[in-house]
Amino acid sequence: MTSPHLTVGISSRALFDLEASNRVYDEQGLEAYRRYQIDHEDIPLDPGEGFPLVQKLLHINALLGVPRVDVILLSRNSADTGLRIFNSIQAHGLGISRAAFCGGDRPYRYVRAFNCDLFLSTHADDVHHALEHGIAAATLLGRQARPVEGSDSTLRIAFDGDAVLFSDEAERVFQSDGLDAFSAREKALADQALEGGPFRAFLSALHKLQQEFPAETCPIRTALVTARSAPAHERVIRTLRAWDVRLDESLFLGGLDKTGFLRAFGADIFFDDQPGHVARAADAVAAGHVPHGVVNQDR
Repeated sequence: MTSPHLTVGISSRALFDLEASNRVYDEQGLEAYRRYQIDHEDIPLDPGEGFPLVQKLLHINALLGVPRVDVILLSRNSADTGLRIFNSIQAHGLGISRAAFCGGDRPYRYVRAFNCDLFLSTHADDVHHALEHGIAAATLLGRQARPVEGSDSTLRIAFDGDAVLFSDEAERVFQSDGLDAFSAREKALADQALEGGPFRAFLSALHKLQQEFPAETCPIRTALVTARSAPAHERVIRTLRAWDVRLDESLFLGGLDKTGFLRAFGADIFFDDQPGHVARAADAVAAGHVPHGVVNQDR
């Protein structure tokens, strides 16, 4: 069997809209929820926030003709209540065949066993645990899927820099000593590569997948969307060179709101460590909170 370049684990609530089902659970309990899912198991669920991303990821396999991307369903449902989810996967034509139904327990335990490069969930505690085990992970807000302006078959993924692609070493200086100290330090260390953050390996896996295609027809585009600006830009550029990883676009915004730029890029998803940035971005694109680094220490 061909080994995939990229494996993504996603929770059922991130993949599908389960709000109505979960209201039954919250208001009437587990048995009512079980009966509701069984009674509706032949009615496909509507797409959730992560659905368009998964759809485009799996389309890459069709373009290549080989299974380079694997998507794993990781769910707190039991297999009994999860039948509706698998039926919905089939109804929507998604090429997902592997799953872990954990019967109310946390599915993050299987993220490493499945060799996931990325884990997406609407359960923040599961995401925390995945990050603690060295897996790139983010909490999606769990809204219904909505079309991205100008959307096409190209997969577009945007990343914040510090505490996402890179370590939070520079962010710690900014938080403790302010912008001037941050800028001076980054200028002084411009030739010294930043340590990798929780999404470095995921970016490398994406880059490897991109190399399967000619550059001019690659169906994957990546972007760095960061609050950094000159002179703090140089260390980022040199770091990516040292990692031998290409980003298609790099936006150094100097503190400007990222939302309009993400909309213009047409991001299928944006990853950021700061909850405020994620909340604003989620009004325009799918956004994942990465609860890592100094700004999330007390959360």
